[in-house]
Amino acid sequence: MSSLSQRATLTGLLAIVLWSTSVGMIRSISELLGATAGAALIYSASALFLCCLRGIPKIRQFPPVYLWLGGLLFVSYEICLALSIGLASSRSQSLELGMINYLWPCLTILLAIPLNQQQYRHWLWPGLALSLLGIIWVMKGDSAWTPTLLWHNILSNPLAYGLAFSAALLWGLYNNITKRYASGTSGVTLFFIITALVLWLKFALTQTPHSLHFSLRAIAEVLFMGASAAIAYSAWNSGIQQGNLTLLATASYFTPVFSTLLAAVWLQLSPSVSFWQGVVMVTAGSLICWLATRNLPQVAE
Repeated sequence: MSSLSQRATLTGLLAIVLWSTSVGMIRSISELLGATAGAALIYSASALFLCCLRGIPKIRQFPPVYLWLGGLLFVSYEICLALSIGLASSRSQSLELGMINYLWPCLTILLAIPLNQQQYRHWLWPGLALSLLGIIWVMKGDSAWTPTLLWHNILSNPLAYGLAFSAALLWGLYNNITKRYASGTSGVTLFFIITALVLWLKFALTQTPHSLHFSLRAIAEVLFMGASAAIAYSAWNSGIQQGNLTLLATASYFTPVFSTLLAAVWLQLSPSVSFWQGVVMVTAGSLICWLATRNLPQVAE
């Protein structure tokens, strides 16, 4: 591997680490500023940094289907993810909700079968089942699992859990729409701007500016999240273009592990053994799903 390729690969790995900070930081900012205002500030800062790094997006450069349908899915995903974590009733629950989001790799592959005619090997289904079992394992805690326990857990905060599951599905759909209709373009900067505007509109309709209480820590965390998102997207783009794509793709499937570890450290949590077992199941299931489609064609008609 050349030195240029090695640097690009390391840059891509940096993106994975930065993305892994999202759950812990979103929860922390939501506690300081509120779920809606915190999310609005995060995406405003991210949009500003992205504009500085990548320039102001030009709407005409995007294919219409990707712009409207992809944009709707992207904005909906980001709002669902941020609000689900912000609305968690506890820091421990925010880890659960963050883990539910990591069903998206499996759902991306599953949705690619009807949407993009993705071919697959038979072990796709055990991989999907293992990821779902991992989520159940995460949600059960140290208790013996029963369907009633799982249902009661969801009913304890149905909006947050509904948003988290919706986020995973929306991102799976977005990835497939992007694959089929984006034609090599990326509307991330534009979509971040729209996400911020939608969240500020929600804030204006439901809250008042007096409910915002800034602190040095809150400002620092918002700026970190904004810079982190901008750097991560730029670093990932460099990594997949010039680095070792196979290594980066494999490493990306370990994001749930990195995310849980970093969130636990930042939020001062000690996840249970069963939680870590669930994280491993989700990660292993995602890898199995990926391997079940690796080197097989995907045809978008």
